[in-house]
Amino acid sequence: MTEYDVIVVGGGPIGSVAARYAAINGAKTLILEDHAFIGTPVGCTGLLSTRALNECEIAPSDSSILNSVRGAFIHPMHGDYLPIDGKKTKAYVVSRKIFDRKLALKAVEEDVDLWLNSRVTGIENSQNEQKVSVVKNGEKHILKTKVVIGADGVRSQVAKWSGLGNVTEVLPGIQAEVPYRSDDTNFVELFIGSQVPGFFGWTVPVNESISRVGMAVDPICGLSAHQVLENLLTKNQHVASRYGGGKLDLVMGGIPLGPLEKTYADGVMIVGDAAGQVKPTSGGGIYTGAVCAKIAGEIAAKAAEKNNSSASFLSEYDKQWRAKLGKELAMGMRIHRFAAGLGDREMDELIASMNNPAILDTITRYGDMDHPSILIKKMLHPSKSVHMLKIFRAFAKAVL
Repeated sequence: MTEYDVIVVGGGPIGSVAARYAAINGAKTLILEDHAFIGTPVGCTGLLSTRALNECEIAPSDSSILNSVRGAFIHPMHGDYLPIDGKKTKAYVVSRKIFDRKLALKAVEEDVDLWLNSRVTGIENSQNEQKVSVVKNGEKHILKTKVVIGADGVRSQVAKWSGLGNVTEVLPGIQAEVPYRSDDTNFVELFIGSQVPGFFGWTVPVNESISRVGMAVDPICGLSAHQVLENLLTKNQHVASRYGGGKLDLVMGGIPLGPLEKTYADGVMIVGDAAGQVKPTSGGGIYTGAVCAKIAGEIAAKAAEKNNSSASFLSEYDKQWRAKLGKELAMGMRIHRFAAGLGDREMDELIASMNNPAILDTITRYGDMDHPSILIKKMLHPSKSVHMLKIFRAFAKAVL
């Protein structure tokens, strides 16, 4: 078959969700995946919130789940770490290879076609018919479709070809799976300040003896992500004392900050990392991407049914996803800007001031990986800590 109602470019988790929802809503759908395997290469931490798992309709008992996490230990440059205990499971550590393949299988079970080793080389756009040029296993194909959904990552060619551009701010990230003795596998560790400039570092426990250690950095710092990773592994006293040496796996990627101004054009919608639908506070994009992918799949199917894939019709996708996530992503960006602008002394003071029972209880009650604004609004009350009054004022000015 050379004609489809919907073609999804990118067989990652967001592409699979979009394709599945297009098919559920009646569209004949195809996924085009550049690589020869689903789930490789991995470009994600593999720490998914409980809400992200639920949004993807994957059960906590699934074979892709390796560990569960309920909190975090936040390490400043100086002083005691901040223990955040959610008291219950807040996130799951997953095998992204298995996880991605489960989502692709869910799409295939809804009669979605899947082409592997299929590189898209161009798209001719019009209001009601798109011609997609593909090289599959070395052979050229021309496919026709009503709607193209671009789920092809942070440097999306689909977005570029459609005149929507790419996300302008991308933080380079790197992660290694290493021998590492965790103090408590129920907790991730976060490292902030100039030890990981511009964002933060992490250790995510896979089990008692293996963790994923990684970070994203701001290129303006002048250090490569690889340099910062090596410094964290070997020069940070806490990490180095638990690191067993060597690397079992190494992945690199980019974290887009801030969504595209426009995520639709004639015959095209952009989702996931390609659209910048990523939480600026954590770099996580599975929950937000899945929410948007479902909307994109449904609207793509409607466009195909009505034989109207004009930009005007597809603009409904942009309106719906921004209504659900726009304010949260904008707040997240302001939080990111504020945190990135703090010096080590200010960050140390912030962490120290938060390390008291009243504030820790507030964090436990209102902390949410996917909706940090809920906690921020609760925290932005000076009575939480007299010592934090100046920082609260600066923070309120930055994010409100």
